[in-house]
Amino acid sequence: MSGVNPDQSKYPDSSSNFIEKMIDLDLESGVDDGKVQLRFPPEPNGFLHIGHAKAICLNFGLAQKYQGRCNLRFDDTNPSREEQRYVDSIQEDIRWLGFEWDELCFASDYFGQLYDWATQLIRQGDAYVCDLTGDEVKEYRGTLTEVGRNSPHRDRSVEENLDLFMRMKAGEFSDGEKTLRARINMESPHIIMRDPVMYRIQRSTHHRTGDDWCIYPTYDWAHGQEDAIEGVTHSLCSLEFNNNRPLYEWFLDKIGLESVPRQTEFARLNIEYTVLSKRKLRTLVEDGHVEDWDDPRLPTLAGLRRRGYPPEVIRAFMKNIGVAKFNSTIELAILENALRDHLNRTAIRRMAVLDPLKLVIENLSEGEGKMVEAVNNPEDPSAGTRSIPFEREVWVDRDDFRMEPPRKWRRLAPDAEVRLRYGYCVKVKEVIEDPESGQVQELRCVYDPETARGQTPDGRKVRGIIHWVPASCAVELPVRLYSPLFIEPDPDNPPEGKEFTDFLNPESLVETKALCEPILKEANPGERFQLERVGYFVADQKLSSSGSPHLARIVPLKDSWAKQEKRQAGV
Repeated sequence: MSGVNPDQSKYPDSSSNFIEKMIDLDLESGVDDGKVQLRFPPEPNGFLHIGHAKAICLNFGLAQKYQGRCNLRFDDTNPSREEQRYVDSIQEDIRWLGFEWDELCFASDYFGQLYDWATQLIRQGDAYVCDLTGDEVKEYRGTLTEVGRNSPHRDRSVEENLDLFMRMKAGEFSDGEKTLRARINMESPHIIMRDPVMYRIQRSTHHRTGDDWCIYPTYDWAHGQEDAIEGVTHSLCSLEFNNNRPLYEWFLDKIGLESVPRQTEFARLNIEYTVLSKRKLRTLVEDGHVEDWDDPRLPTLAGLRRRGYPPEVIRAFMKNIGVAKFNSTIELAILENALRDHLNRTAIRRMAVLDPLKLVIENLSEGEGKMVEAVNNPEDPSAGTRSIPFEREVWVDRDDFRMEPPRKWRRLAPDAEVRLRYGYCVKVKEVIEDPESGQVQELRCVYDPETARGQTPDGRKVRGIIHWVPASCAVELPVRLYSPLFIEPDPDNPPEGKEFTDFLNPESLVETKALCEPILKEANPGERFQLERVGYFVADQKLSSSGSPHLARIVPLKDSWAKQEKRQAGV
């Protein structure tokens, strides 16, 4: 069984979604002999994205909850766009999310059976070979307000259709010259029922069957029959397949199977500031807008994994948003907040400065450095502590100093006192500026040796705390700062005359460097950190090597993107 947890109740609780309630009723009434068989059926023509993760968590999660089964089935019916590397990446993504399938299946496993059933429909008068081109088929199909017209080849005899279909399979015709179409009703109010194509001629080498076939089934013809072959009880699809359900049921009825699956639709996942169309994601990759399918700015599972997302965050996010019957768009902040909550509990703390400004502690002589103890994770006492040299020269972040501080400023300023994180309180006594540019070059301070470990013996309040790194042993590491890939919340629906790529964020990737405390030099690829007061970072698995980490921001500490939105809106 698919990751069965014997401690879980077989039946859902009162918070069950509508799909769980449906399965609950089926089990109570004895439908399908009490079995629950599901499947996740991706097409191997690209990498999975977070929208697929919703379907994965739903299907495999239901199999776990009901102690049922869930297959992984590749819908490999379009060899011109499909590759083995996509098959491999999809399996890796599902396992990364924490699931395992019961059977590994392929649509190509059933090509012979699908061909036989197509022949059966021809004999029944329910399918025919058509010579219309693709454009002509579209023209004959009609519109939502105009009924379609019958193909001039619709009334071919059964014998002629059988002969032509066999010759299609034998490779006697050129690509696109003929199709096999279902014979339904060209006046149907459902356009999809107006004699849809079942097979097309396509000479492309298949990643599994090679050149054994030159005709390939369409998704609509193959999908329901594949479900039936595998004994699927509940065929779960996103809402856009609602219009396909009459055809799904028509094919199963015409074949005459005793036990058939039932299709149920749920709302797909939409998230702000991203696109979840595989076609658009492919455009971003192939046109060079991003590095590859695993670019951390993409919503692909490979990209999220490289970005530093733990799989449990994705699972928790899916559970939190639930399963609904109506499409909606989820705020990016909801996903990022789920990520922050998890990383706050689990990520080791470190310090790094992205825009360094030297701070010289004048009453601490050269070689008089002290060691301070820094907490590795305040949320996890078992994470322990580390020692950091506190010495005469340290680096602080330039943004933590203001020559003329605004009201309620609690950081560095002339004659202002702050605490260096885990260390001592310091007060600025002199500001050294570049005589030509006027830019601040150095801060000269004094420290209070009585303020170790957060103490202030005279009871004075020092509210500001800033991060820092020791100058003598700081390590310089490359850093990538990622932001949302798009500047518009809904790039999937651009205004007329615009393309979704017109809204790409030119600052979605900023490459810089940081001065880091020395222990960060030992970061292993894939290791996650909170750079205190900066954000959550990961040692990029693709760019890092042992002893040479390349840091990449997973998510800022605060939702700065939401703040930017408010500023833009004048809130």
